[in-house]
Amino acid sequence: MGPVPGTDRPRDRSGSRRRSGHGLVGVAVPDSATVQDATENGGSTLADRLRRVAAAHPDRPALRWREQTLTWSELDAKVSATARALARTVAAGAPPTREAVPDGGAVPVDRHPPRVAIALPNTPDFVVSCLAVLRAGLVAVPVNPGFTAPELRHVLADCGAVALVCAEPVRQRVAAVAADLPALTAVHTAPPVAAGSDSFPTRGGDDLAVLLYTSGTEGRPKGAMLSHRALAANHDQVSRIDPPVVGADDTVLLALPLFHAYGLNSGLGAVVHHGATGVLVDDPGADAGLAEIARHRVTVLVGVPSMVAAWAEADADTVTAALASVRVVVCGAAPLEPAAAARFTEVTGRPVHVGYGLTETAPVLTSTLVGGEPKPGSIGRPLPGVDLRLVSPDGTDLWPDDGTGPDAADDDPDGPDLSDAMIGSDPGEIVVRGANLFSGYWPDGRGGPDADGWWATGDVAYADDDGDLFLVDRVGELILVNGFNVYPREVEVVLSGHPGVAESAVLGVPHPRTGETVRAYVVPAPGQPVSGEDLLAHCARNLARFKCPTDVEIVDELPHSAIGKVRKTLLRPGPSGAMPSPAVPATRPSAPADARTTEDSDA
Repeated sequence: MGPVPGTDRPRDRSGSRRRSGHGLVGVAVPDSATVQDATENGGSTLADRLRRVAAAHPDRPALRWREQTLTWSELDAKVSATARALARTVAAGAPPTREAVPDGGAVPVDRHPPRVAIALPNTPDFVVSCLAVLRAGLVAVPVNPGFTAPELRHVLADCGAVALVCAEPVRQRVAAVAADLPALTAVHTAPPVAAGSDSFPTRGGDDLAVLLYTSGTEGRPKGAMLSHRALAANHDQVSRIDPPVVGADDTVLLALPLFHAYGLNSGLGAVVHHGATGVLVDDPGADAGLAEIARHRVTVLVGVPSMVAAWAEADADTVTAALASVRVVVCGAAPLEPAAAARFTEVTGRPVHVGYGLTETAPVLTSTLVGGEPKPGSIGRPLPGVDLRLVSPDGTDLWPDDGTGPDAADDDPDGPDLSDAMIGSDPGEIVVRGANLFSGYWPDGRGGPDADGWWATGDVAYADDDGDLFLVDRVGELILVNGFNVYPREVEVVLSGHPGVAESAVLGVPHPRTGETVRAYVVPAPGQPVSGEDLLAHCARNLARFKCPTDVEIVDELPHSAIGKVRKTLLRPGPSGAMPSPAVPATRPSAPADARTTEDSDA
């Protein structure tokens, strides 16, 4: 998209122009000032927003869950009661702050507010607990309630949680590792309450609000530090899309896990920010909550690919009736197959808008809603207020460029060719800047944005001539075959075009001659027998030779995270080439299915 008429095209120090939502950097509305005003004045936290909405619309419904409805005034009162109790719990159990040791040496001082972990399903208790933590001036640490005891131990010990609000099964698991959690002084199986006056510390925009643990590709979960300003900034950015995505009159489906950035801020956060109504669904079921969507006349669906696929494959009359009130459908967290989107649109008459983001970006960076019309396979354009570049491995800016586009693709069928759809830019790593970015990883802010505010996402994308982006892969998942780049996503798209394939995952494995080779894991479509030989032949017809898998494993299922992303780390061979336990044998067993681990960064 071009600059605002009558302005020059500013360039950064490298000489490249930067894409920033509806305009170029220096041309669009001054986002940082807008966000700062919104977060420095009244309503600087989601809990403050709650209070303002409750004062303005006390009797309007805030949450619906099963047969229960909470108005804004009722929710606000519950949040205050729990905030008082948590503040007292923390004050009673907090150890004294140490600035120095007796020999005069300095010791690290924890300058962040105390952390309170929340391990609950999508119920009003989660909402009350999370908002109460923020109102009490503390830091919320949402945790997957399906975590094992070792996973819980790592997160709770790493963040130094002083209190935990959790489901009873989580309490039992934590009890087994309590000896390793000396900071944890209180465990509640329901939001605690206390009477009294409301006198809570005031938090500024730069103060830490939420600590979200994400494993990314590095193994052990690490905490992404999101400030109050970052959370609010993402709502400001999304709010500048026209027509609005969420408004005060909307009813929003909250079926995504609230411990995940996508469900937490894009779902629950949007409801609070706009004073809308949220419909909590803790067990979506096989039809992804269609009954609740119909019963509460939901207008905004916030979903993931598996939910879109479930809606598209349900009875057409049932889906049409259930979605009669829906005006916006957004999908994220994992790639949405174009065929699934097309089926949904054919059945419902509504487009699916796709977004892209990460936990570290609170979470949304791009959306097809920005351009207005979703393109098959596209993640859309940067949100207003998000600066985005595509950068090559040597640091060269690939997009935005000078508008001339790359050289013509190599005609060699075995060379690293690009499809005609890629003429806008070569694939490059997504590097972003915006007020919604995190403050780095817990506890010292390592790995955060650089001095100029830019942060490399680790994701690879290309842009077409219209400025629409297409996600390719993670940088670490790039496969090098004889020095040629193979993007697993490209191979997965080809595999998905075979009628016998329900789902696939592609990764690189060591090879003595080519360095790496392509391996595919495929889940067959129901009632569609398919062999590895069939799929190898299908790939040979649609891909250059170096991109074709040399091995196809037929499996019953692929391991997924709680948000629906395929966990490729559970498929990747170890250093010796052996599969991790449990293994995926050559015949037709299940792939490793224990996905009880943290989500990848994408949201």
